[in-house]
Amino acid sequence: MTLTSDEKANLIRYRVNQAIESAELAAVLIEMNKHSAAVNRIYYAIFYCLLALAVKYEFETSKHLQLIGWFNKNFIASGIIESEFGIIARKCYEYRRAADYDAYVVINKENVESLLFQMNLFIDRINKLL
Repeated sequence: MTLTSDEKANLIRYRVNQAIESAELAAVLIEMNKHSAAVNRIYYAIFYCLLALAVKYEFETSKHLQLIGWFNKNFIASGIIESEFGIIARKCYEYRRAADYDAYVVINKENVESLLFQMNLFIDRINKLL
């Protein structure tokens, strides 16, 4: 899909706003001791940031692992972004997948708070590229 520069800017802004909203909701869910739901929102905050980045660089996919792979290849492996951010994206994806699909997953508060902290670092770092 070819977007005008205005459409592209609007879509990037929309995705960043989705990320911020998901991040805010994750913090609320942690306060409510809803850790699995918080992990979901933490991951989606990262996912929406990656979608914003993909819009900027004209990459299209709806597949989570394909998006993370594109990010790792084009930003981590090339040295544009520090490797820790590729690790954060993959770790949050794995936590979200386990929380959403595996049976009897218990995520403790310490782990989810650590993920929230890392998510905030991720959002800040991606915003610098946008």
